[in-house]
Amino acid sequence: MKKILLFSLAIVIVAALVTVMVVRQQSGYTKVLTAKVVSQDLATIVSGTGQIKPKTYVNVGATAMGRVTHLYVKEGDRVTKGETVATIENVQQEATVNGQEAAISAARTDIASYVAAEKTAEANLAHAQADLEQKKLDWDRAQALYTDGIMAKQDFDAKKAAYDLDVASVAQAVAGVNQAKANTDSARGHLQTQVATLRANQDLLDRTIAVAPFDGVVTNEPVREGETVVEGIQNTEGSTLMTLADMSIITAEVKVDETDIVNVQLGQPVDVTVDALPGKTFKGHVTLVGDQALLRSTGVATSQSTTGTEEAKDFKVVVTVEGSIEQLSDLRPGLSCTAKITTAHKADVLSLPIQALTMHDPAMDTAKGNGGVQAASVPTSPAAKPNPIQGVFAVKKDSSGRLRARFVPVTTGITGATDIEVLSGLSAGDEVVTGPYKILRDLKGGSLLKRDTAKPVTASSSGS
Repeated sequence: MKKILLFSLAIVIVAALVTVMVVRQQSGYTKVLTAKVVSQDLATIVSGTGQIKPKTYVNVGATAMGRVTHLYVKEGDRVTKGETVATIENVQQEATVNGQEAAISAARTDIASYVAAEKTAEANLAHAQADLEQKKLDWDRAQALYTDGIMAKQDFDAKKAAYDLDVASVAQAVAGVNQAKANTDSARGHLQTQVATLRANQDLLDRTIAVAPFDGVVTNEPVREGETVVEGIQNTEGSTLMTLADMSIITAEVKVDETDIVNVQLGQPVDVTVDALPGKTFKGHVTLVGDQALLRSTGVATSQSTTGTEEAKDFKVVVTVEGSIEQLSDLRPGLSCTAKITTAHKADVLSLPIQALTMHDPAMDTAKGNGGVQAASVPTSPAAKPNPIQGVFAVKKDSSGRLRARFVPVTTGITGATDIEVLSGLSAGDEVVTGPYKILRDLKGGSLLKRDTAKPVTASSSGS
């Protein structure tokens, strides 16, 4: 029995000694998470949310007041340019056009009659001129005969009277021709007036017929047959018959935070995802970057806002979605979407986790800073102000083989989703401290380190 007790006591003593040795060995060590500096492709992504919009769309409004008599299309139908899509009652306008067309036809008939009268007058003038020539010959002979005393005075006077009468007849015929031409010109002028009136009446009739201004899709039709619509007056909007959208070119209009807009440029590639189409990604490129800041609470441009309060702002960015009509057939105007804009991309560059970066002043480290070597400078005055610089804590072995933290200043480049480019200060394969944040924030150069290999606690494991 005593042997068993002595053996048990020896085991307890050995375990206690081992525990003490382990505790002593681990005392002064800081458990940290680490990662390696690796080469990989990096891309800087700027995200924005918004909605799908066609590049070209138009609200087809009523241009005449009346009852909708026919709607020839419905929502979702495709239409071609010039196709009649709706009509408004137009009995009065159509009757006016028909009456005006009849008046024009009558005016053309009148012109034809005036032209005939003009030709008649010209024929009468030609007849009178020929008769005048004959009478002038007779008159010339009568003058010669009368001078020679061969013709009696009575016959001489008769020839002169006949000649004077034909002169007057020619003058009358000329006046008749001029009058006929004036009547013809007047009739033509009246015809032009009638044609202009017909054009105005035809325009009023055309206003009752709505046609598609371009090839597109009917995306909205707020009215029904039989409803009365009105046209817009001054600042009052008229009734909207339907909305047509040209779905051959589709855009995503999104809002980007003001802190990211400086990196967004025309032509940058974009991945567009739509909430209603999970699993699908549409390619596109930036085609417009807004110049006006928009208030996030109201969406109103800052130049139009009258409030003086400071608040977050966004900028409008338009992305043109690439693909054929068939590939974009699932997209509908108004669908919520997210655009991920690639503002920078580099292949095979050194990178490290973003959380490894910290701001630190090496001069504030202990005498064992920089891997156990005396710090370059230690502040001699308590009032000395820290001068932190950007860098990381690299994991290095000291002369005893123990792991220590050594602060290394680094310069960085583009930022990815979780990693950042390293331009100088580190090499591929270097190990750096990545956390936890509370430890990294207070870590000093020269601190003893121990890698934390424990698996992080997940929500499912903690809940069980």
